Amino acid sequence: METKDKVKVEMTKEQAEAFAAFQAQQKKEAETKQRKEDRETYAKIVDEEIAAAIPELRALSDRIKAVKAKVYGSFAQVLDMKANVLRITKDTQRTHTFTHSNGKMRLTLGCNCIDGYRDTVEDGIAMVKDYIQSLATDEKTQTLVKAIMRLLSRDGMGNLKASRVLQLRKMADESKDDKFKEGVQIIEEAYQPTMTRQFIRAEWKDEKGQWHIIPLSVTDADTDEEKAEEEAKKD
Repeated sequence: METKDKVKVEMTKEQAEAFAAFQAQQKKEAETKQRKEDRETYAKIVDEEIAAAIPELRALSDRIKAVKAKVYGSFAQVLDMKANVLRITKDTQRTHTFTHSNGKMRLTLGCNCIDGYRDTVEDGIAMVKDYIQSLATDEKTQTLVKAIMRLLSRDGMGNLKASRVLQLRKMADESKDDKFKEGVQIIEEAYQPTMTRQFIRAEWKDEKGQWHIIPLSVTDADTDEEKAEEEAKKD
């Protein structure tokens, strides 16, 4: 077996310190070089993965758009028939739900919208506030005043919520006050929502009778690992 000869080198204190400094410098330079190489390797891997993922995601997006257009195109005639059969105005209903006769599949087509109002809404609000001021100041009517003011509160965009106007209509009808009812009617007539995006909600029912939403976005589509984690949380 070959053995290596060891040589003992004697150095002065200054030489030992200089040698130690030299070794430290070499180590530092090697670490700096390695970090630079690691960054370059990391950047290269990122570029490769992005270049591989983007075409797939673009293809997925195009496929989703195509299927969405196909579904809406296929149901255009169904929506026309629904309007004729049920004698309803097609454009007044923003959401349409269709369930298969076997009760195991359900599809909802709809359009999101943002509440908005014409300027005349301010006239209606003013009339409602005039009604509020005409009320007595006992405890019962003060509670009513607070409830009405809550319904007149605006969202972050400065608009009334349509759902609150519905509650306001109910209160106006119950009050039997003509001024209050007219004010609410003006608010209702000023309603001018802005339609945003069309959506599709697809669901299926399992053998236990539980409905499941079919994920139609990357965010909603859980991977196998995410599903396993979710199941583990339930246990």
